Amino acid sequence: MTETRTGGAGACGTTAGAGSGSGCGAAPGEDPDSLSCLMAQAALGHRVLLAALLAEIGLYPGQDRVLNALWANGPMSQNRLAAAVGIDMSTMTKSLQRLERGGLVSRAPSPGNRRISVVSTTPEGDALRPEVRRVEEELHRRLSDGLTPEQVETLRSLLGVVRRNICRETASSPLSGTELPVTVTASR
Repeated sequence: MTETRTGGAGACGTTAGAGSGSGCGAAPGEDPDSLSCLMAQAALGHRVLLAALLAEIGLYPGQDRVLNALWANGPMSQNRLAAAVGIDMSTMTKSLQRLERGGLVSRAPSPGNRRISVVSTTPEGDALRPEVRRVEEELHRRLSDGLTPEQVETLRSLLGVVRRNICRETASSPLSGTELPVTVTASR
């Protein structure tokens, strides 16, 4: 399934349906090249691109992170899996329901505590691993197009600082329950 957007700010500096615009929803007179606007455009573009690549293999954004966590750690309780991926339990439940319907994961009661659900990948889910890796590699290739390896490392380092700043600021925010994943699924 591919995502269709109508209207609103685009990821590449355009506003759909408007003759002019900053592309990030900036107010008139606000700098479209501000850090905030550029971050918003990059985040939206990343999400749209990732969604399109994952759709090619039948996954939704976030499901790749769930599968990666299971591949890296083996079977996990649903609570521990949600914490590892950095999402709340209701989002994890919805994601697992979709993955279960697709035959990619299974849930079973823990032998030690039947109230705890243990999640594991199925053979069908494990067979998808090379395709998820291919998507990650293609995403990295497209995101870093035109950058030298040194520039990619500098960007990675700078984004790490920005992420730490955001996490520090949001930890004390009244909206601190808002999902803000802090893990990286693949290293380059």
